Amino acid sequence: MSKRNPKILKIFLYMLLLNSLFLIIYFVFHSSSFSPEQSQPPHIYHVSVNNQSAIQKPWPILPSYLPWTPPQRNLPTGSCEGYFGNGFTKRVDFLKPRIGGGGEGSWFRCFYSETLQSSICEGRNLRMVPDRIVMSRGGEKLEEVMGRKEEEELPAFRQGAFEVAEEVSSRLGFKRHRRFGGGEGGSAVSRRLVNDEMLNEYMQEGGIDRHTMRDLVASIRAVDTNDFVCEEWVEEPTLLVTRFEYANLFHTVTDWYSAYVSSRVTGLPNRPHVVFVDGHCTTQLEETWTALFSGIRYAKNFTKPVCFRHAILSPLGYETALFKGLSGEIDCKGDSAHNLWQNPDDKRTARISEFGEMIRAAFGLPVNRHRSLEKPLSSSSSSASVYNVLFVRREDYLAHPRHGGKVQSRLINEEEVFDSLHHWVATGSTGLTKCGINLVNGLLAHMSMKDQVRAIQDASVIIGAHGAGLTHIVSATPNTTIFEIISVEFQRPHFELIAKWKGLEYHAMHLANSRAEPTAVIEKLTEIMKSLGC
Repeated sequence: MSKRNPKILKIFLYMLLLNSLFLIIYFVFHSSSFSPEQSQPPHIYHVSVNNQSAIQKPWPILPSYLPWTPPQRNLPTGSCEGYFGNGFTKRVDFLKPRIGGGGEGSWFRCFYSETLQSSICEGRNLRMVPDRIVMSRGGEKLEEVMGRKEEEELPAFRQGAFEVAEEVSSRLGFKRHRRFGGGEGGSAVSRRLVNDEMLNEYMQEGGIDRHTMRDLVASIRAVDTNDFVCEEWVEEPTLLVTRFEYANLFHTVTDWYSAYVSSRVTGLPNRPHVVFVDGHCTTQLEETWTALFSGIRYAKNFTKPVCFRHAILSPLGYETALFKGLSGEIDCKGDSAHNLWQNPDDKRTARISEFGEMIRAAFGLPVNRHRSLEKPLSSSSSSASVYNVLFVRREDYLAHPRHGGKVQSRLINEEEVFDSLHHWVATGSTGLTKCGINLVNGLLAHMSMKDQVRAIQDASVIIGAHGAGLTHIVSATPNTTIFEIISVEFQRPHFELIAKWKGLEYHAMHLANSRAEPTAVIEKLTEIMKSLGC
């Protein structure tokens, strides 16, 4: 036996050497097949959504942040967490990931909220074909598109405007047919991903005449993997957002909030990019979109079909609590995240405060809980603290292509009221001995978005007639007081609700018409300042 061992060992070494030689020859002649650069079709390339870089902004540290995965999955319908975004707990898989696919295959799912009756959807490897979306290009300067109709700016989706790849070779019941319009010739196997029954259950139209997210999902086709060709990829997680009243601050805040909630619900590790699936022109409000997220782009700015590695469909702003609260009672009060962490309460929320801190942090403004008072304005008031009182003004400006440049007056003697307040402060006739007032002329339409948010943050009291500019109070600090002047024609609860949901002190002056008596405004402001300790 010992004599045979050397012979067996020689044979074994010979075979090992021969196999090694074959492997070397194989890799030399086939190295291109294993090159990372050649692992995809030669014409495919990768881009970031803003054509600059793939850098994503990290989430800032927010004092009011609470985890977005609830400890109990079955939140009570109508709870504050449910209303303000943490109730998207019912998961529906419309295209499940392929078993053993290593996470590389396509999938599409939605998270449904029983409270809001809307869904946040997301998918992997979602292909968008801009030629199958009928709308204006979007992103133009306002002056270039004056007179353009709103119908031209809202998207109409043809079949296959969006596609996902599906392994259908073994699936029964599929028929081959010609590829729907806008693509290459030939035939393809496809099916509609989400049928009408599922749309009615998870994306109800509600009171929205044109539900663009529902229409987008209805356009998605599942196509055979062999027909799923991507020449351009966006690798970063991307929010697909359709805006309606995009030039109005209140409605844009609902879009910001919906996009923020969608990012948190889907657990994105960094702030996503945004693609506007609409054809609106640019506005000043895009400054905040850019600050909040990692980049923005318009769908029609892509010149060819583009694939998103991870796409998230943000619900319409109309489906947020901020909008739904206008027509239905949402009985929630603002509270600190610290209190809610220790004592969870279905009737209290810190989500609007968290969102306001997100806006401030996005602009690089401090998000600490306490505001420091201003230094005294003069030596005569050396012992008195000075409080900023921000008077939010309504100004004429050109908002959108169908706007004449004139805003509707909510307070016909606004100038008179401001001048009276200014004279009252300047002459020292406030009657407040323990503090002073720095009256700030809030001409927001002529300020950058960052300066607008800074003015809100620095204010101890925010006063103004009912108007979209007051929506900025979502970014107010916890100890801010709101004083709203409400004419008889605009008795709507927008800002009273936001103040309530943030836990801010709120005062209203209801007018018999559209004119406020300056002395009455001064008396009310004096009362508010005394309540602050003046």
